[in-house]
Amino acid sequence: MKILIDIFGEGKDLAVYQMCARAIVIYFIALLFIRISGRRTFGKKSSFDNVIGIILGAVLSRAVVGASAFLPTVASSLALVLIHRILGMLSIYSEKLSHIIKGQSMVLYKNGKIDRDNLKASLMSEDDLMSDLRLKGSTTTLNDIAEMNMETTGEVSVVMKKAND
Repeated sequence: MKILIDIFGEGKDLAVYQMCARAIVIYFIALLFIRISGRRTFGKKSSFDNVIGIILGAVLSRAVVGASAFLPTVASSLALVLIHRILGMLSIYSEKLSHIIKGQSMVLYKNGKIDRDNLKASLMSEDDLMSDLRLKGSTTTLNDIAEMNMETTGEVSVVMKKAND
């Protein structure tokens, strides 16, 4: 036990090598926890997924700097990761739960009309919509577009009209 205290320290008065030792251990713990939470955590970038990354970083950093006890900090981080994974799994089977925790996409443009209410709810201006049209649709006119949506990730998707439309 004494050797662990020598290596990792106790409390907030940590030597540089003790903080480095803690950081190395926390790095591998965080890597393990991210693998447990699932690939979508850093792939989808929805608020549901971003929240786990932010909180996990904030909580685990406390163990590195000694602001909180090491094992309870790691245990609480594991609890967060497990709840994230469980909610993600449950949302596969429940559309209502999925909409609550992940949100749902909003139609911004369809059938030749801009949905100004959804644009406003998305905190976007028409200039923002046109910018996304140029960036994602590679066009400067809505005439080429069938639909534009604000996805749950915050990205705008563009669906082009078919050649015979």
